[in-house]
Formats: sequence, structure tokens, C-alpha cells
Amino acid sequence: MNEEQIAPLAGIRVLELGNYIAAPTAGRLLADFGAEVIKVERPGTGDELRNWRLHKGTTSMLFRTINRNKKSVVLDLRTDAGRAAVIELVAHCDILVENFRPGTLERWGLGPEVLNEANPELVISRISAFGQTGPLASRPGFAAVAEAYGGLRELVGDSDRAPVRVGVSIGDSIAGIYAAFGAVMALFQRESRRGKRLPGSALEHRVIDVALHEAIFSIMESLVPDYEAYGVIRERVGGRVEGIAPSNAYICQDGASIVVAGNGDSIFQRYMGVVGRPDLAADPDLRSNAGRWARRDELDSAIGAWAAGRSSLEALAELDASGVPAGPIYTAADIATDEQYIARNMIQRVTVSTGEEELENIGFPGIVPVIGNESLPVRSLGPDLGAHTEEILSGLLNLTPDQILQACGGEEMVPR
Repeated sequence: MNEEQIAPLAGIRVLELGNYIAAPTAGRLLADFGAEVIKVERPGTGDELRNWRLHKGTTSMLFRTINRNKKSVVLDLRTDAGRAAVIELVAHCDILVENFRPGTLERWGLGPEVLNEANPELVISRISAFGQTGPLASRPGFAAVAEAYGGLRELVGDSDRAPVRVGVSIGDSIAGIYAAFGAVMALFQRESRRGKRLPGSALEHRVIDVALHEAIFSIMESLVPDYEAYGVIRERVGGRVEGIAPSNAYICQDGASIVVAGNGDSIFQRYMGVVGRPDLAADPDLRSNAGRWARRDELDSAIGAWAAGRSSLEALAELDASGVPAGPIYTAADIATDEQYIARNMIQRVTVSTGEEELENIGFPGIVPVIGNESLPVRSLGPDLGAHTEEILSGLLNLTPDQILQACGGEEMVPR
């Protein structure tokens, strides 16, 4: 099955306004599955993500990853010409994605009502720290703040230390996934109404409002219901998950750690057999998860002693033979050479430019979810700044070179 046969969003055009990770993640997901995503960047610096974790050159691997399969157009939204070009582009697009602070587009004369005049079928997917409405709507905030406000930060780390952050901008990424999902839902509704010969959806039904803190809160499971129903306040429990045992990480003889999730009732019986503790398997108090959680320290001590007596490979082999879910704690080096990732085309090796030199055979993450047995191929990495400005502004909008220069704020269009 070739790539064109698995492009469910082929024919959809997206205009991406915004920096960093949230809106670009939404645009990436849409681009991965065939949409043409036009990424608008400011003159000179472009998306600030180009300089995040920049180890060499002028364009980071982070930018190349998050902005794959897109086209880069430079426009200066501080100018009348730049804003006019956005409105013209909107007339040719199905979706607009943005993650500016609420009110910013409106101040620029690019609010939803204006965009709707240019394209009455446009889906507008908006991402912000606290949403477009409510008492905190105007407050700025990055994912770190949203992760704390949404309840996640309070649960990450050990109970005797300050809360910590997970190692990625998970709030931005989750919000971006919701923004893409919301946009596709709105497109589905549009096509459904067309098929039924109904009028198009009202503007308020085509504006997708994603708040970073709400995206985090949505994955917090029963955090609030447990509190309101039972007065339960969840706490940080390190490598465990509260109320579930035994499920933790354990250090093996070779210094490597493994994760074992032996918390299912029947799995627990086999697990205790592997670690040489049939007495624990037979204990009636440990037949339910609640009983195991109450004695979690005892269980972890027994499992930890077992793990310390063998290498990580030996431990995993024994657990696997008994059907106990377990796995190694992977580093980037482990992932890059893992046969499971490779078998599903989740490590895709390409030549990439740092802006100063070409690096060959660099592994980049594949496309999720899989359609058709393995990851679709990444068509292109995040583009050089302004690489598609002339193609889009001249080819799609028929702007002259002078008009293009004005829209770019006088910036010479030299790809970076």
C-alpha cells in the first residue's frame, strides 16, 4: 500500500500560526496524515523552537521533528500586508491552528469573525494556557504552569521532595493532540452536514478552544471524583501509581533498572512464583489490589531483593517466561536500535541539515497511529525558515515579488 493511499487528510489545507510545541504539534498530526500545512513564521527568527536545544548550527532537531511534513512561509503580522496575506490564505484553507495569548489575533484584526468573513467554513483550533473564556483567560502560561494547575505536577516525584516535572513538554503535546482531534471532528461535522444538504455549522461550533491546563486535567483520571466522593487526596508515590501494587521499577545486579507491572490478581500469583515467594502468592490478604497496596513496601522489598540477584536481561527473561508484564527502561540509544520500533518503521533514518552541515542516517520518530502495518513515511523534516514563501504567496495568492517583500516585512527570502 503506497503513501498516497493512506492519506486520509489529503486535500485539506491548514494554516498554522504559532510558536513552540502546542499548535505545531496539532499541525504536525494533521500534516502526518496528508494535510498540506502552511506554517507561518515571523521574519528573521522564525518559530522560537528553532533555537530550543540547539546543539549545532541554526535549526534544532526539536524543530525538525515537531514541524515535519510542513511548509514554511515568512509573514510579518505586524504589517498590514502580512495580515492581509493571512486573510487571503484563510480563504484557501480548511483549518487554522493558533496558540497565541487570547486576544492577540483580535488585536491584529484576525479574530474569528474576521476570519469567518474570509472563509465561512473555516475551522479555527485555538490553544492557550487557560482557554478563551473565564477569569484566567488573559493570563499567560506555558505547559509547566498548566501541568501544575491541572493537577499533574502534584503527583510526580517522591513524597518527601518537591514535585518534579516529566522530561518533556507533555502539557503542550496533549493540548496539540486535542486541538488536532477537535479540528478533525469539526471537519467531519462539515462533511456530514454537506452530505445531508444542511447549512454549514455556526462559527461558534467551528472554534475549537483547547486550554493547556484542561488538557492535563482531562488525563487525571478520577482525581477529583475520588476526592469529592471519599475525601481521598492523592499523593506523590515515586515510581508507583497510587492504589496499584505491585507496579514499580527495580534495580538489577548490573545496575540497570526494569519496570514490572504485576498488579493484576492472576498475574500477581505468577509474579510471586518467579521471585521465589509462594508464601506471598498464597496470602489471602494479597489476593486483591487493595490488600497489596496496603503492603506495598513489603512487596517491593521482596521484589527488589530478587532483582538485585540477577542481571536485567536475566530478570526480564524469567518474567517474560511466566507472562508477567515487564520491560527495560530505555534510553535514546536503546530505542534507536530496538527491533520492535524498527519493525514498525518507528525509527526513520534520513539526512538532516543543522543549517551549517548535513548529518546522514539520523533517526527520527515515525508517525502514530499506524495505518497499514507500519508507520507512514515522514515526507520531509521541519523546513528551513521561509523555504516555501515564494511557492505559497506567489503560486497560491498570485502576489508579486514586491508584494511578497511587503508581506514579509521587507525580509529577503533567503531560505535558512
